[in-house]
Amino acid sequence: MLLFFTLGLLIHFVFFASIFDIYFTSPLVHGMTPQFTPLPPPARRLVLFVADGLRADALYELDENGTSRAPFIRNIIMHEGSWGISHTRVPTESRPGHVALIAGFYEDVSAVAKGWKENPVEFDSLFNESKYTWSWGSPDILPMFAKGASGDHVYTYSYDAKREDFGAQDATKLDTWVFDNVKDFFHHARNNQSLFSKINEEKIVFFLHLLGIDTNGHAHRPSSRDYKDNIKKVDDGVKEIVSMFNHFYGNDGKTTFIFTSDHGMTDWGSHGAGHPSETLTPLVTWGAGIKYPQRVSAQQFDDAFLKEWRLENWKRLDVNQADIAPLMTSLIGVPFPLNSVGILPVDYLNNTDLFKAESMFTNAVQILEQFKVKMTQKKEVTLPFLFTPFKFQVIQDLVASVLTYPLSHFVGYLLAFTLGIEVLVLSFFYRYMLTAGLTAFAAWPFLTRLWTRAKMTSLSWTFFSLLLAVFPLMPVVGRKPDISLVMGAGLLVLLLSLCVVTSLMKRKDSFIKEELLVHLLQVLSTVLSMYVVYSTQSSLLRKQGLPLMNQIISWATLASSLVVPLLSSPVLFQRLFSILLSLMSTYLLLSTGYEALFPLVLSFLMFVWINIEQETLQQSGVCCKQKLTSIQFSYNTDITQFRQLYLDDIRRAFFLVFFLVTAFFGTGNIASINSFDLASVYCFLTVFSPFMMGALMMWKILIPFVLVMCAFEAVQLTTQLSSKSLFLIVLVISDIMALHFFFLVKDYGSWLDIGTRQLLACTAWLFMYISASPNRLWMLTDPGLDLNLLHAIRACISHYVIVMSMTIFLVFLNGLAQLLTTKKLRLCGKPKSHFM
Repeated sequence: MLLFFTLGLLIHFVFFASIFDIYFTSPLVHGMTPQFTPLPPPARRLVLFVADGLRADALYELDENGTSRAPFIRNIIMHEGSWGISHTRVPTESRPGHVALIAGFYEDVSAVAKGWKENPVEFDSLFNESKYTWSWGSPDILPMFAKGASGDHVYTYSYDAKREDFGAQDATKLDTWVFDNVKDFFHHARNNQSLFSKINEEKIVFFLHLLGIDTNGHAHRPSSRDYKDNIKKVDDGVKEIVSMFNHFYGNDGKTTFIFTSDHGMTDWGSHGAGHPSETLTPLVTWGAGIKYPQRVSAQQFDDAFLKEWRLENWKRLDVNQADIAPLMTSLIGVPFPLNSVGILPVDYLNNTDLFKAESMFTNAVQILEQFKVKMTQKKEVTLPFLFTPFKFQVIQDLVASVLTYPLSHFVGYLLAFTLGIEVLVLSFFYRYMLTAGLTAFAAWPFLTRLWTRAKMTSLSWTFFSLLLAVFPLMPVVGRKPDISLVMGAGLLVLLLSLCVVTSLMKRKDSFIKEELLVHLLQVLSTVLSMYVVYSTQSSLLRKQGLPLMNQIISWATLASSLVVPLLSSPVLFQRLFSILLSLMSTYLLLSTGYEALFPLVLSFLMFVWINIEQETLQQSGVCCKQKLTSIQFSYNTDITQFRQLYLDDIRRAFFLVFFLVTAFFGTGNIASINSFDLASVYCFLTVFSPFMMGALMMWKILIPFVLVMCAFEAVQLTTQLSSKSLFLIVLVISDIMALHFFFLVKDYGSWLDIGTRQLLACTAWLFMYISASPNRLWMLTDPGLDLNLLHAIRACISHYVIVMSMTIFLVFLNGLAQLLTTKKLRLCGKPKSHFM
């Protein structure tokens, strides 16, 4: 048994490693020959403004008074340049957005190795190809393009990272800093001959990264006055910079200006997924080589934006975000970035047909060069007989072989698979299927003899199953913070604690004082958590930032949440309740609305599950019923007490998998990053820190998971079943689900549809290990496979990492559950011990 278990574990680790080799290997190749248009460019210099987090509608729309909040930019659209919408790709984050703009390629999956903050593989960019580039802005963005640049010609000027504070009073200072430093730079250049000569060269770039809008959007939402006022200040700043450039260069007409954004933002102040508010960004260009405004009588677009923005008479030219990179390179005459996949938007160019044709040809050759190098590299590491285009004649053969079986057998296999797995599979795609499953769970006792044997337990199971079934019907994203619900959850925890403390005081055990002290400590922790949530919310609304004392309490609560339960009694229900109280204190600090109630309801159902499983086991006559109040978690378990597997154990394993899925998707969709609101971590920190914020949000996801795993430990103990036995059943279910998901890959539809299918195929492995069809993995790496499919798989990588980073830790979470339930620490300096 141990040998097979170890072998299975090893195989799944190999599959895990293969996923990283397939999905997390950088698609970038090197060794291409630089390509550039062999004709004189229209501009000597280019100025790139990137307003981080600016939505297209926020810039183009008119306010309630019918006036533009960006009058200078709107005047450009109507009288000087060309405009349109830049369609970004998912993930809509700052790093991949800027890479697409400046380097011309989309998300590089290997960036996971750098925490998504920079690219671990060197890549070419507009800045690298320029003669000189000067950039001002965020320390999170600028170093990424300077680090990989060849030579010493990319200069960066950044403010301190501590300025990026979501709780700050005025985030527009980030943009003001950029504008002021650019002005100082040019003022200094007049008195510095060396610098003056450099900025008068050709093929130079000036990059202004403006982070204030994004910061205000996260802190106050895009509908806030802060966000909209920031747009006006950016518009004023751009106007001043343009005037300064024209004056400095004597209105020589050789400057091109491009104003755009890296990504948009949802109404609730997040970004990362594929909602139109996140993927639609503005693009306004003017100056040397850019077409003047084109008046039209009609335009063919499926949306109603033109009429809403009152721009229906000015020709709109939409592009993909990566197309902006080849546009900029052609305007100043530098080679196209070697890794660019962007297609030159020639409609923006005000030049001869010959220049446009040469530029398009150069663009095509540059993209073809990448394909040739990639094909050569693939051929060198692939056996000759395997280096063939993928044939779909394979799928047809599979179908033909299946149809050779008798129809009755085929239908029987199909029904068995559908009835056992399909509910779980569908719940990954449609959250409301969890509601359907929990409703079916609620009816389960009435379809068995449980109702006649344990009426109260059956009613409790039905009630809490139906109550939990409400959560998947609640909105995933877009919910507004509702602190009253968080406070309500805290009050319920306090009420429950009061009942437990009262029952403890009635006991006459020798450990009553120690147990009472532990519970009172946890009650105090819950009260402090409620206070911190309320006071932090009030402080941020007054724009006074995060109080230091609140921050200290929050981190102390988090640190103690995994230690305090170890001080409680190892008696089954007392230990589980102690774990719930400790984790709920932390969960309250990470909650902004209805999700604060979720772990509480889930835990109630878990308590009932433990009772009802014992009733079921007694009903089947497998073993005698033990009093739950007498059962203790044990570090060392007597294997002679274990029994053999029964058919009903498959149902128990299925329940576990279903509860794990519910724990993940009950209040959100882990396939979408914007299911999580940064406001969730404001009790811990408000200064932007992707690693810390990501870790806190990940722990918020895992808390319900830990609660389920601890309950599962209790189920195994009360039903006298070996954990390895149930473990293997869960593994089989997970593997079947993984295979099911992998064959649901598709390369059409919205990004969320594509990403969800890719991601959920991997999430299925989360419920013990990873498994997949090796043949399918080989097909995904075949050079003849549709490139759109490969790109669709890579596009979901930022979300994929969230799940995959947790995959291997499920085994260790099982160990964490054992630790939380079996370990016992003593107060007053007494040594720790294990209860037998």
